[in-house]
Amino acid sequence: MMARRFPVYAVGGLVLLLGGLAACSPLKALNALSPAGASTATAGVAYGSGPRNKLDIYVPNGGATGAPVVVFFYGGNWNKGERADYAFVGRALASRGIVAVIPDYRLYPEVRYPDFLDDSALAVAWAAREIARYGGDPARLFVMGHSAGAYNAAMVALDESYLAKSGMKTAALRGWIGLAGPYDFLPIVNKDTRPVFHHPNTPPGSQPVNHVGTTSPPALLIAASSDSLVNPADNTGRLAAKLRSTGVAVTELYYGGVTHTTLVASMAAPLRGLAPTLDAVDSFVNETPRTP
Repeated sequence: MMARRFPVYAVGGLVLLLGGLAACSPLKALNALSPAGASTATAGVAYGSGPRNKLDIYVPNGGATGAPVVVFFYGGNWNKGERADYAFVGRALASRGIVAVIPDYRLYPEVRYPDFLDDSALAVAWAAREIARYGGDPARLFVMGHSAGAYNAAMVALDESYLAKSGMKTAALRGWIGLAGPYDFLPIVNKDTRPVFHHPNTPPGSQPVNHVGTTSPPALLIAASSDSLVNPADNTGRLAAKLRSTGVAVTELYYGGVTHTTLVASMAAPLRGLAPTLDAVDSFVNETPRTP
């Protein structure tokens, strides 16, 4: 089934519709408008022992063999979010021949930094062990996230300590993708974020920019050029510069016409006219060679 294409003039109306829905979550509405025919979903697979240690898997329709794998972490300021709300991301990736894994992870106030990173690494380790059963190639494994989820992806990819708890190395990742992520955000300004990171005693090790090394995986960093929630220059720009100066391959993209929120929404079929986010992710994943 081909994805439905919306005329460019209709995109603005869809954005207003999604933003104005009061009785229904905009993400649920976006899922309802995103075609599911290009993928097959398996929901509620346990990757750990906790109630939020569950994930959903999206496989290209008709199955996959040796397909690249993307583990996607959603945002929500580490205090909200549900994997089912991001079915449109899983469907979008599967429509490009990618096996997508979307986990839940524990949130504040149940946990604080760094516990949600342990969950994120555990989900990635599960994918490395089990995804071949769903047609994915563990030698073509990527992590990806939006906003707070991009932070999770960055920390799993850059700080060796989290995957090491599951016997993995970050070298097992072919790359990572961050959409509008906070990577260098001290001092913390957002009052809702402060308790998540033990403000005012937030450790410097909580910042992804401080974990860049010569063996860090290649990165694709995308941000909205006018993001008013996560400053793109302070976060995407600084991290990209640090990666580049260390000799790590990084692609750095800034899109106009999208906001912090609609950047990830632009992956959904109805809103792809906003920005070529899915095309950039597709190119990065499919052009990066598998682990030798």
